[in-house]
Amino acid sequence: MHDIKKILERPQEFDQTLQTRGIPPHSARIMEKEQQRRQAVRTLQEAQTRRHQLASCIAEAQKKGEILTTLSEEARSLKVRLPVLEKDVEAAEQALHELLSFLPNLPAEDVPQGKDERDNVVLRHWGTKPTFPFSPKTHDVLGENLRLLDFSLAATLAGARFAILKGPLARLERALSTFMLDIHTREFGYLEVSPPCLVRPELLYGTGQFPKFAEDMFSTTDGRWLIPTAEVVVTNFVREQILEEKDLPLRFVAHTPCFRSEAGSAGRDTKGLIRMHQFSKVELVSITTPAQSDAEFQRMEQAAETILQRLELPYRVVALSTGDMGFSAKRTHDLEVWLPGAGQYREISSCSWCGDFQARRMNARYRSISKEGKGSLQFVHTFNGSGLPIGRTLVAIMENYQQEGGSLRIPDALKPYLEGLEMIV
Repeated sequence: MHDIKKILERPQEFDQTLQTRGIPPHSARIMEKEQQRRQAVRTLQEAQTRRHQLASCIAEAQKKGEILTTLSEEARSLKVRLPVLEKDVEAAEQALHELLSFLPNLPAEDVPQGKDERDNVVLRHWGTKPTFPFSPKTHDVLGENLRLLDFSLAATLAGARFAILKGPLARLERALSTFMLDIHTREFGYLEVSPPCLVRPELLYGTGQFPKFAEDMFSTTDGRWLIPTAEVVVTNFVREQILEEKDLPLRFVAHTPCFRSEAGSAGRDTKGLIRMHQFSKVELVSITTPAQSDAEFQRMEQAAETILQRLELPYRVVALSTGDMGFSAKRTHDLEVWLPGAGQYREISSCSWCGDFQARRMNARYRSISKEGKGSLQFVHTFNGSGLPIGRTLVAIMENYQQEGGSLRIPDALKPYLEGLEMIV
């Protein structure tokens, strides 16, 4: 959610920045809705004041035994009119709220401007791409040849975009989640949490999935929603709260299943584990003060990169352009892992700084204490990052560690989690 005060103070700047995200100017409409809201509030307040005046006058007259017929009729009329005026205020506030709710966050100044992913900027590379004395296979072919990855059976049970992992491949998936959680909790100090995977719709509004992206998610018959990422529920840990500055930053890590309808991805990544309706992911969430935000963004990115480095998977870091960032982000860096079977880099993690955008939607604040000891309430800053998705990490391991003949070598970092298993054959 945007700060209406800042929009009114600098409407041209707001429109110019919004246009870098491909959104047409909105300040005029916002100012119009705000004026309508203010007028509705003013009219209500004037009516309430007049009602109090009439009540006082009528009370005084009654003490003197006087009957003020005209004032009494006006008072009765106001009693009927006030609920209507209150609804007018609610309608004006809702109209402004809805307009602001559909507008994305404003990008930070250092975000590259562009229309889409073609304008993203590669910041750096890590690792060396493996070379093979044979033509490397894609992960779906490797898994099916090993009879450890079954898409056909999954399709008969649940439909397209589902998979069944078996035997050592399922064990490898389980080992990955434990390995990631150990790194994030022991080395980076994230607090491990196990949150619900069904949430109320207001949580999705708080993190920015609602109202614009409802079609991308699954809902239940009782009005709850399956989480598309643990960010939704974990970030909302601080909704409607006032935190103390001394307690920040807060850092959480969660391993959960995630559910996405993939409504806008028809025909894309129809084979393999890249784009599924159900997958599991280790998610990182941080809550900070504004002053802590730059350092926390770098720290979260480092945590995600550490997983890829320990697994010795080559990757690159990409700064997303203004036209490619997610709805709630001020800045996003993607980690793209190299997939030799596919012959391309693919996104495996996004680390995003959201500023106070989500905090305003959640009403999440902290009490800032000045040097003089005076306190003031400010909105927190929020961060989220994949640390990492289990399925895509499994894909990267399979393709980078494949051997001639189709067997898979186990990364050294995972061997302690697999009782020393060296190969999947």
